[in-house]
Amino acid sequence: MNFRKNRRSHAAALQMSSLMDVVFLLLCFFMSANEFSRWETEVGITLPTAKSATVPGRMPGEIILNLDAKGDVTVNGAKLSLVDVTERLARIAENFPGQPVIIRADKSSSYETLMALIDACRTANVWNFSLATKDEKKEGK
Repeated sequence: MNFRKNRRSHAAALQMSSLMDVVFLLLCFFMSANEFSRWETEVGITLPTAKSATVPGRMPGEIILNLDAKGDVTVNGAKLSLVDVTERLARIAENFPGQPVIIRADKSSSYETLMALIDACRTANVWNFSLATKDEKKEGK
């Protein structure tokens, strides 16, 4: 007599719902990170070239000021006047001394406008600022 029941062996199945949740969250994270990185670097700005240009490592919390050819200053996708930039930088410098600021000025922007933006940084007590340039070798390719 055979007392065993006929059992069919089921193939081991991988639970996909948890994996799909993780993949969906990663997708959302990278899409939002890509959108925020676009705000930082305005597409319409052509940086000047320099022989000694290097790509520095990103500093945590750095502020990027974009100065276009018309003289408009953009921070995080919002156009600001020099007075607004100075006030914003003063609040940041008060709370976070030594805050790094990168100025991305279009190569056809006026020198006077660039100096006004640098003066706004100095007025706001921000001394840790740098000017962004492109590598001259990569520009020729």
